[in-house]
Amino acid sequence: MNRFAAGAAMCLCVSLSIFVPAFADEPDGLVLPEGFHASIVADGLKGMRHLAFRNKDTLYISTRGKDNGIIALHLGADHRSDRTEHFGGDVNGGTGIRFWQNKLYVSTPTTVYRFQFSGDELVPSAAPEVVVGGMPGTGSPNRPLALDGNGALFVTVTGISNICVDAAAPKTGLKPCPALNGRAGIWRFNARGTDQKFSEGEQMVTGVRDMDALDWRAGDGLYGVMHGRGATHQTWPELVSETDEENVAEEMYKISKGGDWGWPYSYYDGARNLRLVAPEYGGDNKTAAQDSLYSKPAVLFAGHSAPLDMVFYNGTQFPKAYRGGAFIAFHGGQGPETAKGHNGYNITFLPFDQYGKAGTPMVFADGFAGPNPGDRSPAKAKYRPVGTAVGPDGALYVADSEKGRIWRISYGDK
Repeated sequence: MNRFAAGAAMCLCVSLSIFVPAFADEPDGLVLPEGFHASIVADGLKGMRHLAFRNKDTLYISTRGKDNGIIALHLGADHRSDRTEHFGGDVNGGTGIRFWQNKLYVSTPTTVYRFQFSGDELVPSAAPEVVVGGMPGTGSPNRPLALDGNGALFVTVTGISNICVDAAAPKTGLKPCPALNGRAGIWRFNARGTDQKFSEGEQMVTGVRDMDALDWRAGDGLYGVMHGRGATHQTWPELVSETDEENVAEEMYKISKGGDWGWPYSYYDGARNLRLVAPEYGGDNKTAAQDSLYSKPAVLFAGHSAPLDMVFYNGTQFPKAYRGGAFIAFHGGQGPETAKGHNGYNITFLPFDQYGKAGTPMVFADGFAGPNPGDRSPAKAKYRPVGTAVGPDGALYVADSEKGRIWRISYGDK
């Protein structure tokens, strides 16, 4: 893994002394800190993305891919799935899924729906309500959701491409970028409302290229981890080296009204802890962007790690050092096969102190791709983390995109 230099908005993905990896046998060769254990919850679930618990017995999963819909699992006393159902075949692709007040919120690329349940039914018998409609359906379909617990619903609509250029001049950036109009940002809506129009939502931030990892930190605020841009070396090899490409960071922000995350006009070099002007807007991999125009990241992560989900730990089963911190699912980078592999393919933990300041990230769960560094590639990886959730029991649940497996990671004998 590429190691970034330390800086004010920087953290390294390294192990802290209080988190000692365990080398005892775990399912699928997972490597976990001492005292933690993994067990298999379910297998063979096609197209999984994000997870949401209704209660200790029922887990719901968003999917990607046509007609996969929503997956509902009933969990037995051993925490393993003993019943699997599919519903809402047209409600897929947006990845967002959350529970609030016993109602299930799910997204498609164009719509946020809400399902209500009657009694203990696993699959809702009532048709879903439209909470928000009219989101742009083109470009990346990711529409992650978050709720603040007080009635605010947050939805991300990503940019339309990796960069924003003129098709007739593929190395010339469009300014203003049209993708910043009605997308490439985060919007707030009324979680209790119905039939709200996307155009009527309150935009919180702009400059968001692509983002799947979004969650509300209790007593603090909303956070998101954005994918950094790709293919910069391939497009401008005379300006950006392969090493520079690896240093294009994944960026975590605390979300505040009026923020600008800098896409597509700039990007962050993690090794230099420096925001740079993008090449298509005249950047030369040296010229710093005007910081006053943009939000400052809370944390930078290793480039091309592919953050696909994040959950703040609000349970009590894990040791106190984990409480209030974030677990981030890094799906993993791609590119030529190399012996060192690519960044990501793990669950990273980011601690927060009592004042809400992020600390140093560490790899919490590893080994998903396989035992060798070179296994960390799309072609070789056995498993790739894609979704996370904290169960009512305080355990961490992790979903895989390759074989459709879910693990439960618990502490001690729980």
